[in-house]
Amino acid sequence: MDGAEEGKKKISEAVIRRLPRYYRYLSELMSRNVERISSKELSRSLDITASQVRQDLNQFGGFGQQGYGYNVEYLQKEIGRILGLNRRYSMIIVGAGNLGRAICNHQNFDRRGFHIAALFDVNPEAAGRELNHLPVYGMEQMESYITEHRIDIAALCIPSNRAQEVAMRLCSCGIKGLWNFSSIELKVPANVKVENVHLTESLMTLSYAIKESER
Repeated sequence: MDGAEEGKKKISEAVIRRLPRYYRYLSELMSRNVERISSKELSRSLDITASQVRQDLNQFGGFGQQGYGYNVEYLQKEIGRILGLNRRYSMIIVGAGNLGRAICNHQNFDRRGFHIAALFDVNPEAAGRELNHLPVYGMEQMESYITEHRIDIAALCIPSNRAQEVAMRLCSCGIKGLWNFSSIELKVPANVKVENVHLTESLMTLSYAIKESER
């Protein structure tokens, strides 16, 4: 199946959410020199059914062979291609506070193809410094930097009362995607994609799981 055919087929959000889990686990298998795996083995490791594994992967062509299973390296590369990880993304962090610093100190992003180029902050004392060898600029330099360096993604690590305004500034200068850590739902043009990360919602979900396990 080529890219054009994939684009025509509507893939459910649930399947898309599972693909990074497949990719991460297959990467772990490659690090242990595992060459092949069955749908049953994948299902046990990811806590889903083998039927669900096959259904998910069949959305993109299947990739397996009956009686053999899946070639780990090939499947990892194909899922990476589906996720767009066969290219590199340039990324900035808006907000050099605790969360912004934690993200820029994370080691896995660059290995996965997400290159953090710089941070931006409203605090004049932060501008001109470096965090993890990355430059920190003032917000007034943001638009020109994005245009000049062809930045793809911006991580929004700023207070919710400023998130919408900053998001629109980012959209106006060509940002393709926003990784939104604020607590509001951003309203942006259709050509800009948003991934919301609500930390408190994750904790609430965990709270529900704990409550249910104690019943």
